[in-house]
Amino acid sequence: MASSLVLVTGASSGIGAATARRFGASGARVLLLARNTERLDDVANAIRSAGGSATPYAVDLADAAAIAELSARVEREAGTPDVLINNAGVGRWLPVAETTAEEALAMTAVPYLAAFNLTRAFLPKMLVRRSGVIACVTSPASYLVWPSAGAYTAARHALLGFTESLRADLKGTGISVTLVVLGVVESPYWEHNPGSRERLPAMNPMIARPLITDEAAEAIFSGVEGGKRVVVKPAIFRALFLLNAIAPRLVATQLRRAVTKSSV
Repeated sequence: MASSLVLVTGASSGIGAATARRFGASGARVLLLARNTERLDDVANAIRSAGGSATPYAVDLADAAAIAELSARVEREAGTPDVLINNAGVGRWLPVAETTAEEALAMTAVPYLAAFNLTRAFLPKMLVRRSGVIACVTSPASYLVWPSAGAYTAARHALLGFTESLRADLKGTGISVTLVVLGVVESPYWEHNPGSRERLPAMNPMIARPLITDEAAEAIFSGVEGGKRVVVKPAIFRALFLLNAIAPRLVATQLRRAVTKSSV
């Protein structure tokens, strides 16, 4: 990865910051995207202090025009990324009846439209070059549905559809696509989205314990490095996704009960 250019969205904190640090430690040149300039600078400085290369770019990923302007700037200043990691995501878990139109739009804008617009911006030159990796980071909500997270779940399903469609479009082009599905990760996400943790389906911590951000980052890094189509961590979710494909009503019933249990 020493000569690779890696772009990470949502890089100012949590999974994104840890992922940027992991790629920086590997020798990659890392481009950091997020809204908060101060926190981006802190992450970039940490990577540089550890001997890596990092450049922060403050941008609102919900703004398509800002993405177009930023991507052109990145092309001029750094070049076309070898690896694009669509990690940024927002979304407070709420029942549909309690979700405003503005909140639903924001959850659609990031992660789904942010990933779409940023990928679309860099894809033409990747296609000419015939190389690159595009990774999309999502949650089990891309495959499963539970109560009180309607707009969040819809946005994650959209991100899954985008990733799979992108893989179909890019077959034979030299560009690979990796989907990373992460369970609960202990990160600032929960502080920024109050009430969401209380709506998590209750699961046995022995089989699906929460991840720390460095574990999430390692899953993303190894998936990209290994050219994997899909990375799921904790691995137990693979069995749950398979069961959901075979017996969706059973899984839906159990998830409803698990949410009720967690909120008691």
